[in-house]
Amino acid sequence: MNGGDLVAEVLAAQGVPFLFTLVGGHISPILVAAKQRGIRVVDTRHEATAVFAADAVARLTGRAGVAAVTAGPGVTNTITALKNAQMAQSPVVLIGGAAPSALQGRGALQDIDQMAVVRPVVKWAQQVKRVAALIPTLEEAFRQAQTGVPGPVFVECPVDLLYDETTVRTWYRADRGGKSLADKVVKQYLRYHVNQMFRGAQTATAGPRVEGTPLTPDPGAVRRVVEKLSRAERPVILVGSQAMLDVAHAGELANAVETIGAPVYLSGMARGLLGRDHPLQMRHKRREALKEADFVLLAGVPCDFRLDYGNHIRRRAVYVSANRSRTDLTKNRKPAIGLLADPSLALRALAAALPAAPDNARWPTWISALRARDHARNAEIAQQAHAATGRVNPLHLCMEIDRKVTPKTILIGDGGDFVATASYVVQPPGPLRWLDPGAFGTLGVGAGFALGAKLVHPDADVWVIYGDGAFGYSASEFDTFVRHQLPVIAVVGNDASWSQIAREQVAMFGDPVATELAHSDYGRAVESFGAASVQLDDPELVAEALDQACQFAADGRPVVVNALLGKTDFRKGSISM
Repeated sequence: MNGGDLVAEVLAAQGVPFLFTLVGGHISPILVAAKQRGIRVVDTRHEATAVFAADAVARLTGRAGVAAVTAGPGVTNTITALKNAQMAQSPVVLIGGAAPSALQGRGALQDIDQMAVVRPVVKWAQQVKRVAALIPTLEEAFRQAQTGVPGPVFVECPVDLLYDETTVRTWYRADRGGKSLADKVVKQYLRYHVNQMFRGAQTATAGPRVEGTPLTPDPGAVRRVVEKLSRAERPVILVGSQAMLDVAHAGELANAVETIGAPVYLSGMARGLLGRDHPLQMRHKRREALKEADFVLLAGVPCDFRLDYGNHIRRRAVYVSANRSRTDLTKNRKPAIGLLADPSLALRALAAALPAAPDNARWPTWISALRARDHARNAEIAQQAHAATGRVNPLHLCMEIDRKVTPKTILIGDGGDFVATASYVVQPPGPLRWLDPGAFGTLGVGAGFALGAKLVHPDADVWVIYGDGAFGYSASEFDTFVRHQLPVIAVVGNDASWSQIAREQVAMFGDPVATELAHSDYGRAVESFGAASVQLDDPELVAEALDQACQFAADGRPVVVNALLGKTDFRKGSISM
């Protein structure tokens, strides 16, 4: 047994199915021991991808996803992905290698103060200093990641804690080239250091699986919400990603929303909660609906930039918020009634407390008005989708992607303008079938999210909708998909531009500097890794190109559709701050 075995014992006891990594000598014992215990070790081409994949596993299973990276640049390469998980409140456990404990701060290979770098972007971080502490520290990491407001955690494991004791003692017995008193003192210290490091290691055993318990809402507060909602004439519910943290009860959450019967907008991971074309789900003109509503319930959504910092909700409306985070509960605007609780539990409690509605229709006039507005917007989009653009119309492409959606489809968004366009058109088939970065707006999540999604749901059709700018972060990971035999479908909206920025920059400053790309042949790039590709430059052949991509995936090959897009004004003036 070595320290790597102890780490793997904890992972096995916690039911971890996948360990994502980019290999390094500092963490090799963990990877080998995890594989020996039946944990699938999935190696990527960038450490950020490993963390994004762990994040996707967490979002889709409700259990912490796990990644392990080597010291120094291995750890620093994960910072953006960690911050993305922190803002998405996703439980991720990152294990980082480190320089030998007795050599830290002395110029060892890849030695930096990792704790100072990582602490600001994680929920909890701890450095392990003794082999016997590996197990309890990792178990606490799982507890911290999954309880309260979930989030990423970091455990630093110096390399001399992970290898076997005999090898480590050999490292520290190296000839120092002298027999002076100073040399003898150093050798004595190192002997003492190793003894302390391994003391008690033989008795360490992994404990039971750590379970997170979400906070339940106060019954009195729920009754007050029922009273306000019962008197409302124009209620609106907005359900966000945090409501989906309780993955096991996603179906019960959907039933609760239906029972409440108010019109609902779904954002982030909550997209698809009610399936496709549910009569209560509204998809367009959310800002107008919120400004008209006399009752607004935000379930797992803070009043951040996406709601204009609370200004989308009119001041005379009854504003209710349900959130696990005390900070997010009152961010930018204090609710009339605040439910400090898991938003899924809050909505389920609200549904149970409401009196039965006649014919299951509480607000038919209000719902009909919003539905008519949705139908009108859909008609406008359909008309714009048929406009000539010189190349492939992005709206038409998204409508054809939507026609390919099946009950087994998982959709992943990684990009700016093209992905935002897709969000108007492409509908997830059910709960936990849409993944996007979340509030941080991070580009580069696509490959990692697809990796995690395809591993969790191997029978799913995993589609990644990429902007061409964002695809640059993922291209090399098609080597990962090929090596691990994961046939995902990627559609790259290739308009040769960072369009989300160019729209405003050119209008305001008259200069496209740094926003221009090329209509690069991304398909040829991934073919070099063994993936398949489809070139789409004819607007008349969109459906055929997507059919061809689906056939490649059915044959077991990851595939990229390189779609050359024309320019549209569909999202003009949509920049957010």
